[in-house]
Parts: sequence; structure tokens; C-alpha cells
Amino acid sequence: MDQIIVEASPRETRGKNAARRVRLTGQVPAVIYGGKGKSQALEINAKQVAAILRSASGHNTIFKIKIKDDEQTAILKDWLVDPVKGHLLHVDLLRIAMDVRMHVKVPVHTFGEAQGVKLQGGVFEIVTREVEIECLPSDIPTEFRMDISGLMIGMQLRASDIQVDPAKIKILTDPTRVLSHVVTLRVEEEKPVEAVAAEAATPAEPEVIKKGKKDEEGEEGEQAPAAEKEKKK
Repeated sequence: MDQIIVEASPRETRGKNAARRVRLTGQVPAVIYGGKGKSQALEINAKQVAAILRSASGHNTIFKIKIKDDEQTAILKDWLVDPVKGHLLHVDLLRIAMDVRMHVKVPVHTFGEAQGVKLQGGVFEIVTREVEIECLPSDIPTEFRMDISGLMIGMQLRASDIQVDPAKIKILTDPTRVLSHVVTLRVEEEKPVEAVAAEAATPAEPEVIKKGKKDEEGEEGEQAPAAEKEKKK
């Protein structure tokens, strides 16, 4: 595989207006840090970074950052995208050493058709889409592929089910973490037709009862003044 080289140059100015001007030139503001070097503000080619993110290895792609005559090995650590236009706004780069183990997140992809869906009418759900691992940069996998064909209703795939070479890769995600499972389709239980008909036929409390209570209260109210008149006489 050919080494990917991303062109970059030092960024002298800071602030929102300066960053906006950088993006207008087809570059994107960035910062590189980690390793033995100091943190450095850069502006790098936006199209090259976007191509890396769209590649098979995605953000785990190892590439060279060329700053004038200097080349540094790096990986994408974080990035910010405009939520409306989808343009890159900022990129964080991490210097790496090929002989030093590092922590990265790797996506988990499934294949096959779960028997619990095919035969039992269950629903397959993805719970966790990526796991964290520790390994050398050269051992970073593009993805983990999991076969779900044997899953029946109530069965799960967990992080501990991922097969790796323990001499090269250590899975840091909790081994009991559920990656995917097959569950029963939940349907709200409908009431029988007879029960619905019975509820509809049940009469509401007659309004006359309430009126009767009010009338009685009214009569008592009218009798009170009459009693007072008798006392006066």
C-alpha cells in the first residue's frame, strides 16, 4: 500500500475570521500534537483529509504530514464538521511512533441473516458499533466482522466474542458489552372486541344525579332564610 502524504503548512494566525479565510482557500485549520514534538497549528488540504475519512480504514488511516521539508507520521484524532454543509471545520492530528502501542476505536460490522429473524420472527438490533483496542499502529484492523447467522431470539454477540491475536491486539472494551442481539418484536396487546363493546355500552353516570344533589343543596339554602324569619316573629 502506498504511503499517503498530506500537505500542510504552519498557521500563523488564529481566530474565527482567520479560520474562515483558511477554509476559503481549500484548506482546513488543524493542530498536530503528541509524541516528542510540541503542539503546532497547521492548515492542511481539506480534500485529502476528506478522502482519508472516506477510505476503508477511515480515521485509523496512518499517513505522513509534510510540513515544508519535514514529514511526521500521524493519525486523525478528532475532527469537526459543519452540521449543515458537511464541510470540515477543524482537524486534530496525533503524532504516532510505529513501535509504540496506542489506543484506537475500530468499527464492528455484521454479516449474515440471524435465524431468530428468519425462523422466529424476531428483530435484529445493533447495540454497539465500535470497540476500543490497544495495539501497534501497523496492527490496527480496518474493522471487525461478526457473523450473526446463528443468533436466535434472546441471543447476543458480546465484545468477548471478537476473535483477535492476543499477542498483537488487546480489546479494552468491557468484554460483557453487547454488540448486537435478536429480540422479540414488541406489539401493544389489543383488547378483545367483546371488551371494547362492553366499555362502549356502559352508560356514563347520569347527569340528573349531580343535578339532584345541587337541587337539594339549593332547597336547604332556601329553607334557611325562612327559619330566620320564624325566629324574628
